[in-house]
Amino acid sequence: MLEHIDLTKILVLDIETVPQSETFDALSDTWKDLWLKKAQTLKKEEGQTDLDVYPRAGIYAEFGKIVCISCGFFVREGNQYGFRIKSFASTDETEILKQFTQLVNQHFSGPGFSLCAHNGKEFDFPFIARRCLLNGLPIPQPLNIAGKKPWEVNLLDSMELWKFGDYKSFTSLVLLASAFGIPTPKDDIDGSMVGMVYWKEKDLERIQVYCQKDVITVAQILLKYKLQPLLHEEQILYV
Repeated sequence: MLEHIDLTKILVLDIETVPQSETFDALSDTWKDLWLKKAQTLKKEEGQTDLDVYPRAGIYAEFGKIVCISCGFFVREGNQYGFRIKSFASTDETEILKQFTQLVNQHFSGPGFSLCAHNGKEFDFPFIARRCLLNGLPIPQPLNIAGKKPWEVNLLDSMELWKFGDYKSFTSLVLLASAFGIPTPKDDIDGSMVGMVYWKEKDLERIQVYCQKDVITVAQILLKYKLQPLLHEEQILYV
């Protein structure tokens, strides 16, 4: 699998997002009304109200923002691969997006290069593109796919690859990692806790570490797809 893919031309990425305000009450009246209309369409657990689901606002580009993007790329080390990780984490979303776009446009654009994320086509890629526009920034070249033909879009999705054409189910990163015997990236926090860690604990470093673990896990899955050995800790460098 992926015999035609050169791993050294793939940028693996993951994003962490949070609601734009810590609480529903902190929203303006206009945005309160907009969220209440959105919340009516969301599936709720028994007893939950439209206000109770506000922590989920972070997964929608109109109501959320990016607080961390972690990226990783493979390098050749003899007969094996090494892996390098770069993260952009900040309370300033515009700065995150500028730095990420600069990295992508300079080093991972053009023929043969691809971006890869788990469920990236449904979440990470469109979220980044939308937040760029909402921040008045140009979209990174590989994500600017309007008008492109399918074979011109260089976006990989480790979850889509696992489907093999089967579109009936969603396979989480944790489940796929466990199936392959890869250590879980959710050994500290999971996605549902990121907003709390950001707004209440104000611990961006913890979020960044969590984001980096997801990137490493996706990289390990790509190696499994290519029937290659997994990365060891000493082969992973943070730059």
